[in-house]
Amino acid sequence: MSLKITIWFRKGCFMAMNFILLLNISGCNDAAPAKTQDTESVSCIQIFQEHMQEDDERLIDICLELYKTAAKVNKIADPDTVRSIVKRFGENGYPAVDSGNQINMTEAEQVVDFCEKVDAGEEGKITIIEVGYLGGFIKYDLETKDGKVDVVRSCFKYENEKLQKEASGSYQAERWNYTEDGYLMFSGTWFSEDVYVLKQSSAEEHTALRVQPLDEIYRELNRKYLFPISYAHNNMFLVDWSEDDFGELNFYDMYDIFYPKLNAEIVPYVADDNLGVGAVYRIPKEEFESVIMSYFHIDSETLQSKTTYFSEDSTYEYKPRGFFEVEYPEYPYSEVAGYTENKDGTITLLVHAVYPYTGNSNEYVHEVVVRPLKNGGVQYVSNRIIPSEDNQEKTWHTPRLTKEKWEEIYGSK
Repeated sequence: MSLKITIWFRKGCFMAMNFILLLNISGCNDAAPAKTQDTESVSCIQIFQEHMQEDDERLIDICLELYKTAAKVNKIADPDTVRSIVKRFGENGYPAVDSGNQINMTEAEQVVDFCEKVDAGEEGKITIIEVGYLGGFIKYDLETKDGKVDVVRSCFKYENEKLQKEASGSYQAERWNYTEDGYLMFSGTWFSEDVYVLKQSSAEEHTALRVQPLDEIYRELNRKYLFPISYAHNNMFLVDWSEDDFGELNFYDMYDIFYPKLNAEIVPYVADDNLGVGAVYRIPKEEFESVIMSYFHIDSETLQSKTTYFSEDSTYEYKPRGFFEVEYPEYPYSEVAGYTENKDGTITLLVHAVYPYTGNSNEYVHEVVVRPLKNGGVQYVSNRIIPSEDNQEKTWHTPRLTKEKWEEIYGSK
């Protein structure tokens, strides 16, 4: 069989297989089929299924023993385990990366070559593996022709000493971008046989795979200083501020983030079970300030001016985020692209906001200055958004309610 025919089988037979599945779903009764499938269609489907099955079995054989060994010592999610699995796929000729893009992709040149074929409108195909941290991986089978990319997405999960395919789906990429920063980003609405049977619906997917390598020191700085904050439920990295002028930095969001890190427990001041009731607490001065001042060089007077403080009983008012302050559940993640060690002991980090949802590896760029402490801690010194016409709005973020809006919704205290 020629290569050209094999490619046609992969694409054409997959469509035929989905069509036959839908016929079977809609026709689950005793009535005889209106028309018998012709022998050529059945043969096509069988060849496609056999090819995919062989490929799946090979992938399972490549990494199954690594998963078994890691499971015995409860290290399935250990970064070293994920790294070893990514490496093993690479040794067997597969481009592979971890789901957090914290490990350099193996066989990256294959992906670059495929992207060049997409841009040139040539034909090509590739398989990319994304290794997860919960035991398993996703296989992306990509095929391109005339500048369009078809995606077959298959999920494999490790459980009870077995690695099995749980689901598979397909779609044509609606957005495709190999960025200047070295990311392959694509998205589309994918059809899964399993999901369709259960829900009669499809699902959206937004994928970001770092293709080009990144210096490990950048990743280490990111994990240490930026990942613990993230872009969710706070504006630390969304607005300009500094120790000289904290601007619009919201210290209540900072309290939510840093309290668990300092006390090894969740914030005890929670929203009311009744969505129509706004919970209000008063936190003792020492408790609130100990959290904030562990991560910021700020005095009591300045902090009180940026919050609601009651001098009569030395407490800070605290209103937990409620129903009207939820955010869109798709967030960017940070990636350090450079750093400078300053003479005063601080470090300036150049940070890209990578946003899979928009297919942008550079939603905007900002500079974060941190001050490492001798006890192993850190103080955050400033954040500055670098001006650019390419900067996008932070559409995922919902600020905390203003006093006026809070009273409009919940009523005055």
